[in-house]
Amino acid sequence: MAAPPVVDIPFVDERLAEDLANGLAAVEKLLRSSVESEDAFVTEASRHLIEAGGKRFRATLVLLAAQFGTHDAPGVVPGAVVIELTHLATLYHDDVMDEAPVRRGSPSANARWDNTVAILTGDYLFAQASEILADLGSELIRIQARTFSRLVRGQIRETIGPAEGRDAVAHYISVLADKTGSLIATSGRFGAMLAGAPADVVDRLTDACEAIGVAWQLGDDLIDVAAPTADSGKTPGTDLREGIRTLPVLHALASDDPADARLRTLLSGPVAEEDVEEALTLLRANHAMTQARAELIRWTDRAKTALAGLPDIPARAALVALCDYVVERTG
Repeated sequence: MAAPPVVDIPFVDERLAEDLANGLAAVEKLLRSSVESEDAFVTEASRHLIEAGGKRFRATLVLLAAQFGTHDAPGVVPGAVVIELTHLATLYHDDVMDEAPVRRGSPSANARWDNTVAILTGDYLFAQASEILADLGSELIRIQARTFSRLVRGQIRETIGPAEGRDAVAHYISVLADKTGSLIATSGRFGAMLAGAPADVVDRLTDACEAIGVAWQLGDDLIDVAAPTADSGKTPGTDLREGIRTLPVLHALASDDPADARLRTLLSGPVAEEDVEEALTLLRANHAMTQARAELIRWTDRAKTALAGLPDIPARAALVALCDYVVERTG
């Protein structure tokens, strides 16, 4: 079975590229077998998003982090599968909460079946991840539990919004760190730990990966506003239509410049279809985009600082290149 495509990083080292390709192929094989059940429907529902594709970004980070130890240690691939199963489970649940009809170009599980099936399938994937994790040691179980706690806490805090008097931008960044950054941080931690890397290397990779995770989501915020459909493959303004207050929107709403009054009015709730183009035009020209991009660069710089203390091996160069890619993809 062919491995899924690696995130578009310029891997100049052939051995590293080969290690990642082989590792991802092994991850894909175990990922599919781990959700097999005696019940054919459970297997079908569980494989629904696996077969829809995805670049296995988190699994790739596990494998890159493992390069700082014994990269082919027996626990590395199972650890990557635990991370991917956890991520996939959250997608099933996210689609129910968002009432999303499509995921990865295919009908979402809740659209194909119903919300109950989607929720229970997500629960099943969590259970399968826990079963694999049980063989990897109590310390990793504890880390996964803390990660899942952060992930859920981030989702809850996103749902209820900032507390009265709390800065909306600070709240948003902290939500991203919990909801998105936590699992990506654990990807780096698992890879390094399971490969037997030194403790200081584990800590640096964990910090770097969390920063990359936050930066990646901030990049998505910018792409939703700035990138033409032909470049991004997405319809610009999706978040605006849904009333999602991403970082550029939050900065625009915080402005007290009279010249931004029309934009603030448009962004005060879900933007009507007939107003989306005007909102995008105004937001693209607004200082809010510069502020959001500066925040993105702060997080990639934070990741690079953590990476700078690691051994100078091809995997470090690949992770630094990933930081650059996160910025470059936003234009």
